Amino acid sequence: MASTRVAVVGATGYTGEELLRLLLHHPAIQLTYLAASAKWERPTPVSDVFPRFTGQLDLPIEPVDPARLLKASDAVFLALPHGEAMKLAPALVDAGKLVVDLSGDFRLRAPGLYPQWYHLEHAAPSWLTDARVAYGLSEWCRDAIAKARLVANPGCYATSILLAILPLFQAGLIEQDAFIVDAKSGLSGAGRKAETPLLFGEMSQNLRAYKVNQHQHMPEVLQGIEQLTGRHGRMTFVPQVIPVHRGMLSMIYLRTGSALKDVMAAYARAYPAGRAPFVRVREGSLPQLRDVVETNRCDIGIMHDGSGQLIIASALDNLTKGASGQAVQNLNLMLGVPETAGLL
Repeated sequence: MASTRVAVVGATGYTGEELLRLLLHHPAIQLTYLAASAKWERPTPVSDVFPRFTGQLDLPIEPVDPARLLKASDAVFLALPHGEAMKLAPALVDAGKLVVDLSGDFRLRAPGLYPQWYHLEHAAPSWLTDARVAYGLSEWCRDAIAKARLVANPGCYATSILLAILPLFQAGLIEQDAFIVDAKSGLSGAGRKAETPLLFGEMSQNLRAYKVNQHQHMPEVLQGIEQLTGRHGRMTFVPQVIPVHRGMLSMIYLRTGSALKDVMAAYARAYPAGRAPFVRVREGSLPQLRDVVETNRCDIGIMHDGSGQLIIASALDNLTKGASGQAVQNLNLMLGVPETAGLL
């Protein structure tokens, strides 16, 4: 298998660290350049930042240098705060690089949504509908991803919700196209930063709802439903943070006039055996975090009470399938190597 030179920009965050963990043993990838924010004034051995990589990876973490980035890489993961990738990605693509962006900078197609949901003006609005850009929900957008030069990696909540809900929208099984999501995420979903609400003393033995019906993944979910099924969803969204480091569980509630066998048939069509190696669907039981943590899997459980109420649980690791693992899966599709490379 040919080796592709890969750079990780934003290597010191949680998703950057997860990318390094996954890419170290990827059979088709050679890590060649690690970069982070300007606070890294001089090259620093990655093992000084993450001792877990001692003896495995000897690259330094350097300040971002666009010229060096172009020279050292064939493909680039951008694991940066929202608003930064939109400044870097266009020039990288124009220079012939493959780019997977883990931020929200290219997820929404309408530039007018960015001030409302991300509190910033988009610096490259024409790129949101550029033919070279694909939305990176791997199981649903494979063909577009394989042709893309820039992939907008989905958000963690969006991945968890869309993988669970799209088969039902596609089959037209949801009454009034309305659903409720009660989702809980580990603290790493907020990124590697020091903020009072994320401190141990604030979150230990605690659970907190936040951004109720105002989370930036809401328009991404609704956009995904429309683009991939042609339907207009109606969503109530209550995200919550729980005192664990990683893992996400989305509980989804809706009504359907269909029997359980028709519901399960919709999932079987969407995720046929051998075609969706990272999605596992079960009937009558619900997944838990320990089923998926440190894997690239999304486990979906279905319960039907016989009266039309459907309960769906969608579990994934927010750092892996919800971020870095799906990013590697997307680069695999772009490179034409096995989708599971480096992920099983």
